[in-house]
Amino acid sequence: MIKGFYNLTSGMLSQGRRLDVVANNMTNISTAGYKAEQYTDRTFDEVMVTRIGNKIKRPSQTMETYQSHILAPDHLYTDFSQSSFEETTLPLDFAIQGEGFFAIDTGDGVAYTRAGSFTLDEEGYLCLSELGRVLDREGNPIQMPTDKLEVDKKGALYTENGDYLGNLGVYMFEDNGELERTPYGLFLGDGAQVNEDAQILHKWVERSNVNMVKEMVSMMTTQRALQSAAQMSKIYDQIINRVVNEIGRL
Repeated sequence: MIKGFYNLTSGMLSQGRRLDVVANNMTNISTAGYKAEQYTDRTFDEVMVTRIGNKIKRPSQTMETYQSHILAPDHLYTDFSQSSFEETTLPLDFAIQGEGFFAIDTGDGVAYTRAGSFTLDEEGYLCLSELGRVLDREGNPIQMPTDKLEVDKKGALYTENGDYLGNLGVYMFEDNGELERTPYGLFLGDGAQVNEDAQILHKWVERSNVNMVKEMVSMMTTQRALQSAAQMSKIYDQIINRVVNEIGRL
């Protein structure tokens, strides 16, 4: 009986986390370059019992007679698939066609993003508003005296008079799944390499890759699962109350 409470409570907590992820995706549906997240969970024994000592064990080495239906967080996946592009006509908007990220010097290190809605700071450096300066292919910040630009497909920046200003850096990783998302929506990772094949679209931005229909379906499914678990918890509570206060007196 008590085991049922643990199972239901873990289910409610898991569905609550999943609902938070869905809500965050839906909130960022209009955020340029945003990449959708997906929450997954597994039973407690799958997460912990098979990883004793942080090493994968063979089935024969696990506690096969032990069963637990308590849910535990497994992983938070990010969908890095490229989304559609939207023309903005703004002179400091850029989109990456192909694999890779813009590099941002945050002051605490280099972070990466697909969001290309840039501005100029007080010193004339190209920057992602309030987060840091955009880096070129050599890892240096890009300074420009004007926002009236000519940009080729490789991201080379020129003034209207043809003066070279720099080249937008597009960096790629061997495995995007190893990247860590920051609270500001940027990504952290090691081993970044310049992607020579990526193309830059000037005065365009990449839209969020959140699928609104999919997120709405996920939200309704999660809410129903959460409500069902909560209702079952009430039933368990009523049964235990009856056992203690009525049957226990016999």
